Amino acid sequence: MAILPIVWYPEPVLKKKASEIERVNKEIRDLIDNMAQTMYNAPGVGLAAPQVGKSLRLIVLDPTGEEAKEFMALVNPEIISGEGEQVGEEGCLSVPGIRADVRRFAKVRVKGYDPIKEKEVEIEAEGLLARIFQHEIDHLDGKIFLDRLGRVKRELLKRRYLKHLKQNKKGGR
Repeated sequence: MAILPIVWYPEPVLKKKASEIERVNKEIRDLIDNMAQTMYNAPGVGLAAPQVGKSLRLIVLDPTGEEAKEFMALVNPEIISGEGEQVGEEGCLSVPGIRADVRRFAKVRVKGYDPIKEKEVEIEAEGLLARIFQHEIDHLDGKIFLDRLGRVKRELLKRRYLKHLKQNKKGGR
């Protein structure tokens, strides 16, 4: 297993709709293992393949943030229904240093292929888990959490982030 470099906004892979995975093979299983290690090391509670430079519809997550406690991987996940509303603070491993309140569904139903159970699954989630699914699936559709904000707030945070990024590049990541 290896810790992969996390791609930072505004890298083009983060704005692109990711490709469906046709078959779960050794390469995909290795990517899942590496993404899990990367997520826990970051530390984070979710990671989408585009965040490690792979334009593939694959997410890993663990709402506990504790290694392998509630780990889940989903191939070709999609939200099939959502209801209610929650507003909560989000950050992103691909947009370090920026956090904002984001409006999301309170409950979601997600379907996808579980490579651990080796079968199609449907998962009902609410609260933090629902938020993580929505955040990570947004990445697969070429969106980041800032895209869910109002125009003024989004532009303010993007400017702050890009200034932060420019300062950090001078001193190295």
